[in-house]
Amino acid sequence: MSGAARRVNVLRLLQAHGVRPDTDLGQHFLVDENLVDLSLRAGGVGPEDVVLEVGAGPGVLTAALARTARLVHAVELDRRMAPMLAEAVAGAGDVRLHWGDAMRLDLAALTPPPTRLVANLPYAIATPLVVESTWRLPSLRGWCVMVQREVADRWLASRGGPLYGAPSVLLQLCARPTFRRNVGREVFAPPPRVDSALVALERTGPGADGGLRALVRAAFAQRRKTLANTLGAAGADRDAVRAALASLDLPPTARAEDLGPDAFRRMAEELAWPG
Repeated sequence: MSGAARRVNVLRLLQAHGVRPDTDLGQHFLVDENLVDLSLRAGGVGPEDVVLEVGAGPGVLTAALARTARLVHAVELDRRMAPMLAEAVAGAGDVRLHWGDAMRLDLAALTPPPTRLVANLPYAIATPLVVESTWRLPSLRGWCVMVQREVADRWLASRGGPLYGAPSVLLQLCARPTFRRNVGREVFAPPPRVDSALVALERTGPGADGGLRALVRAAFAQRRKTLANTLGAAGADRDAVRAALASLDLPPTARAEDLGPDAFRRMAEELAWPG
């Protein structure tokens, strides 16, 4: 079946149920089944996995996940999707639907706890959802998500670059990228106004604790200033900050972008930064 045929089938499904995507809710539905399959492969989804999907939409990805994983927790805000989701997952596997805003639902209370997050995410919530899931959902072993391309660039940015910031540090402290592919706008209905990327991450350690998170965010609050001044404005002793930098073989004029993720961890320990 060609990509064009797959696209028409998904659009016909939306039309048959009288549903127009609501872009205010970030609804840009993935209509290329090749990318659905790629999401499962890149995400490492296996028969023992419990998958969390946020933004289930009409259920195209949900059904594919259900055919592969042990169980799928599918989160959706728009109840107009209910008939399509029910139709899509009928007979596909064990799917539990959770209606509501993923940023407000108690995802940590999901039973059984999810081991992987695989989703075509509403772009407005992509960074807070994924970054916070690293510590709110310690059961997660991996992530494979479709996000805005610029967001992917920021997540994977290297120390010293202009895109390197708090999300880069907080993700790289506990996960490593295993896959990335840029995706054209034509594979969505309706096409978004921004470019996209499919990104997979694998957990390498626990998410940042409260003190480390607070330090990282304070450090990048005024990224053009030296860390001594930025953290000093946040309540730290400037001499203590300079001493901590010296212990990391960094100059007293170092800025947040000069520190790698592990250096932030060591600095938080050195300064006993409060959560």
